[in-house]
Amino acid sequence: MRLSIEKASKTYPGTVTAVDDVSFAVAAGELVALLGESGCGKTTTLKMINRLIEPSAGRILLDGTDVATIDPAVLRRMMGYAFQGVGLFPHMTVAENIGVTPKLLQWGAQRITSRVDELLDLVHLPPEEFRNRYPRELSGGQQQRVGFARALAAGPSVILLDEPFGALDPLTRDRLQQDFRDIHNRLTLTTVLVTHDMTEALLLADRIIVMKAGKIVQEGAPDALMNHPADPYVEELISTPKRQADQLENLVQASGAAQ
Repeated sequence: MRLSIEKASKTYPGTVTAVDDVSFAVAAGELVALLGESGCGKTTTLKMINRLIEPSAGRILLDGTDVATIDPAVLRRMMGYAFQGVGLFPHMTVAENIGVTPKLLQWGAQRITSRVDELLDLVHLPPEEFRNRYPRELSGGQQQRVGFARALAAGPSVILLDEPFGALDPLTRDRLQQDFRDIHNRLTLTTVLVTHDMTEALLLADRIIVMKAGKIVQEGAPDALMNHPADPYVEELISTPKRQADQLENLVQASGAAQ
């Protein structure tokens, strides 16, 4: 297993438990979604993987090595990280933003330039058009693509995504979801995606882990959750995409009948 989360918990002063005895594993090449409503502990769990948040108990292993034994800065350079809002540096060009981690790793200038252009091509932003732009000159979807490129810059095989599609309009969101899944497959990435959107999880993930109040209530493949929800909360989450699918099917049938 690339990632193994073993009985991880996070308790804050005042005995607030954000994550409570959570265990799961992520295989090499797998895309796993952590799903749940705001405050369920999914983002805290994600941030414990790269030590942006330190667990209060339990441990997290990367290829069998306890991440607590790895310098946090080194660990974060080993993992790509992208999130909603992107967080691009406004005073830096697109190329400079993407090249931040390679520069910290002391790559040569030519190697960084080559990598930047390679990644811009990968995320469908022509390098000659976008490398010298500033974030303010980009649309939200373009900024998110640059965020993905930056997360991939140093060639990590593990990617952490914290609701990266949430602030985008539906068409841009759909295109980016499909493009990221294609990138995930092509590069054989190991990805953990945090989302509150059941439809997004069903369409993108190989496996879904549903969290509520800091605990895992069910995990399994999308079809398993759709057909066999093991908890009333999971059943409630599933009901929305099912209802929407039924409504769309009715509209299609009505349109066909009208013609």
